[in-house]
This record gives sequence, C-alpha cells and structure tokens, in this order.
Amino acid sequence: MLSQNDIKHVIQQLRTGLVPQRGLEAIAVGVEKQRAELHRQLEMVEAGEGSVKFLRGGYGCGKTFMSRLAMLDAQSRDFVTSFVVVSDNDFRFHRFEEIYSKVVSALATKSCPRGALGDILDRWIGHIEDALIEVGEDEEAADFDDKVRAKLKEELASLTGGKAPPEFVRVVQTIFDLKQEGNVSDAAALLSWLSGSTNVAASVKKLAQIKGEISSQDAMAYLRGILEICKSAGYRGLMIVIDEAETILRMRTDTRGKSLNGIRQICDASGEYPGLLWLFTGTPEFFDSRQGVAALTALHDRIRFMSQGGFASLRQAQLELKPFDAERLKNVAVRLRELFPIQDPDRIAKHVTDEFIDRLVTEVTKGFRGDVGVVPRQFLREFINVLDLVQEHDDYVPSKVYEFDAKGLTPQEEAAAAGNSVTSDATDDGGPEFIPEETVW
Repeated sequence: MLSQNDIKHVIQQLRTGLVPQRGLEAIAVGVEKQRAELHRQLEMVEAGEGSVKFLRGGYGCGKTFMSRLAMLDAQSRDFVTSFVVVSDNDFRFHRFEEIYSKVVSALATKSCPRGALGDILDRWIGHIEDALIEVGEDEEAADFDDKVRAKLKEELASLTGGKAPPEFVRVVQTIFDLKQEGNVSDAAALLSWLSGSTNVAASVKKLAQIKGEISSQDAMAYLRGILEICKSAGYRGLMIVIDEAETILRMRTDTRGKSLNGIRQICDASGEYPGLLWLFTGTPEFFDSRQGVAALTALHDRIRFMSQGGFASLRQAQLELKPFDAERLKNVAVRLRELFPIQDPDRIAKHVTDEFIDRLVTEVTKGFRGDVGVVPRQFLREFINVLDLVQEHDDYVPSKVYEFDAKGLTPQEEAAAAGNSVTSDATDDGGPEFIPEETVW
C-alpha cells in the first residue's frame, strides 16, 4: 500500500515525463516475468554468488523504469544499491576509478536514498563495537578504541582475502579515529576521498598517510572492500545499475572499444565479488551492432541474445523487455486512475471511463503513426493532464473536448511521429548515433 506522499510523488513525476523514484510497484504492469527473474538474481547473490545481468529493450520499452523498480525491490530486501547513468563526457567506462566514484557516491539504502556510505560505515563499526562488548571488552576502557581500530583492519583483511589495499584500510581507520576525536569535518573529507572524490586537500589525506587519488588499477579492489563492508554492516549485498549503456556508442572509436572491454572485464570477474549484482541496460543496437557489443567477440560470446521463433529465455544474460502495446498502456492508466488523489472519486469514474482511456490510447498512438512502443511518456503525461483537468474544472468533460497535441517531444518521438526510425544518422567515425533514453518508460 502506497502512502499519500508516494502517490503524490508518482503522479508528479509522470506529470513531468520522468521516472518516479519510488512507488513504481503500483504501476508495474506487464513486467511480472522479468521482475521475477531479477528477484531470482537477487536470491543468487544473496546466497553468495556474483552476477551480471543485461536489460535489453528499444526506446520506450521501460528499461529505466524496470531498473529503478529492480533497485527498489533490492532495497526492500535489505540490499545496498547504486544507480548510475552512463555519460559520454564524464564517464569513460574503461576508467575503473570513474566507475568506482560514480557507484560509491550514489550508494543508497532503504533508509538513505543517496550518499549512504557514511551510514553504512557507521553501522559496520557499530557491529564491531557490539561484538567486542559481547566477548567482555569494556567500552569505557582507555584502549577500547584501539581494539576497535585493530578489529577494523583484521576484518577487512579477512573479508577481502587480504586484497584490500593498505590505503583503503588506513582511510577507514582514520575516519573512525577522527570521529572519535570529534573532528567531523576531516572525517567527512576522508569519506569523500573514499567515495572517489579528487578534490580532497593534501593536508587531510596526510592524516591517513595517503597521496593522490584512487587509481584505475586499485579501484575494483576498493569496490570489493566497500562490498564487504556493506555485507558486514548487515546488508544482503550490493546491486549496481548502469543505465543507458548505449551511450557508449556515441563515444570515439578508441574509447568505445576500451569501454566495451571494461564491461567484459567486469563480466569475467563477477564471480570474485560474491554478493554483487551488476545490472546494465541497453538497446538492441548496443548489443547487436558492429559498433557495439558485437564488435568485441569476447564480450559478445559471453552475453549474446538467443531467441527461437520469437521465444527467449529469461535466464540468459540478456533479459528482454517487450515494447508497450495498447492493452498494457490501458492497464497502466487504470492503475493511475485508481491512485489519483481526488476528493470526488465518483467524478473521475464518471468522466475518465474505460472507453475514454481506449480513445486516449488511439488518439495518442495516431500521432506516432500507430507505434505504441514509443508513446508511453507522452501518453502518461496526457492522461495525468486529463485527470488534473477533471479535478480542477467542474465543467470539464474530456469525452467532449479532448484533443491530443504532441508537444515537448524527444528526438526519438519526433522521429516516430514523422514515420522514421528512432535512431538517427551516423556519427563522424561511421558508427550510428543513439540519443540517451530519457522517457519514463
């Protein structure tokens, strides 16, 4: 059951064409099988596996929606999550220190929607302190903090199989020391450094006997340390969403190739990170074209999409999302009609009937040459606007005055309205150009 605040959030986000941050389960229609497969993945990593999954779907299929829903499902099962959108100007995927920084700075839990590393670290240290007290240590003793500090190092060595970099251990210990001293400012600065920031003063780094920043070579070892701290803090594991991987196709040829190889390395090493699930989203062009995954045989062989007669297993590396159809759009609209906060629900039921919803689907789809798959964002904005008008104007009768006027279209929607492909012309280096997905679905 959604709270009134969650309902208002869902409605407002859809009103502006964005994916809601919470409450998605209330409008998750037609994705039950895919959602169940992602639950299976979470169960696997909770049991000690490391895994990588790829969400595959064209424009408007709901990749961002599905990945955010998966993230909320993971948080409800006490996973730590991180949601990262690929950018072609500040996120080079072959630079693991950039991946690390984006991932760690976006860590979230059910109770902390962003920047959760500090809370996770405090929770882990609290567990260590409690464990020492349980075996008879006196928390008031002068050497209690020293014993906690030593235990931090011991646990990190044990949990990571001795692979935690010495600098990682020192920074964690120093953050603890500074907090015990009441030096919150320097502790926060070191926490930023541990999150991948490159803007920490040398004087602060000197407190932990470190120089420079986290390197690409060490970044994945640092991520392993963060993962183990999450689990030792009582969380079930870590889920990392990498959204809009097709943005890699817009990068220069050399950067694109290195980024694809970076994904290949993550796939190959996934078993070494028990409790970690990577979830990538991408278009069929990203996975199948010679400018994308298909260009790197080692990666393509590992994750290629297999289908027979239109049937595809949900358990293969790529999880396919089907385009919207008219029935699915209608079902979402019916859910929203039930959720919409209004003082006179009978008025909504009277004027926003199933028949009107059918008409709305037809009218909006007509503006896109009958292509239902690319219209969810426009359709939902139109539908919320109709509900708003019914609520605000006593004499508004949508069945008499409604007309669809497509405005604020994305380039993909403009292409569909013109009867063209949603992909545009080639880039300068011969590869197709793909615009990042920005729709609610």
